[in-house]
Amino acid sequence: MASRAGAKPKATYEDLVGLPEHLVGEILDGELHASPRPSASHALAASTLQSDLGTTFQRGRGGPGGWWILSEPELHLGEDVAVPDLAGWHRDRLPRVPDAPFLTLVPDWVCEVVSPSTERIDRVKKLPLYAREGVRYAWLVNPKTRTLEVFRNEGTRWVLLASHADDAQVRAEPFEAVELDLLALWGDERT
Repeated sequence: MASRAGAKPKATYEDLVGLPEHLVGEILDGELHASPRPSASHALAASTLQSDLGTTFQRGRGGPGGWWILSEPELHLGEDVAVPDLAGWHRDRLPRVPDAPFLTLVPDWVCEVVSPSTERIDRVKKLPLYAREGVRYAWLVNPKTRTLEVFRNEGTRWVLLASHADDAQVRAEPFEAVELDLLALWGDERT
């Protein structure tokens, strides 16, 4: 099928693979999006959250277990390729993590750590994609504004369950079995 005059051709996986290593590539709605590696505050929030959730929900120490929590997994969702900062699958749906470069099974939960350069894509492109594909929960963490937004998918639209900020200690779906201290995400300690 010929493309319309002036219309960009759809991005291909080869376009994504051809990006320099210092860029994170995604294909959303047929467009290639390349973002620089995240800032240190972004990396701190993501790695702290992965450590906290991984200890409790992946390894089952002090919590219920039953999850796989992965950092920056490449998801092939239809024609789209997304790389959330974190994603989680119930082990009853994904008994073992495959030895593959990407996953096609829709996660149960995704977390995007937003930054000024990625927030528009995370909110306008990726959240609707995740809803359409049936991801049950999405979190948006913003180290700059020190906020956590918790969403649940109802049908194919997101419902905001809660917004938390600063030094809150929270229980957030789907990980409400344990309390998370947001101060740790921002690199602070409770005194």
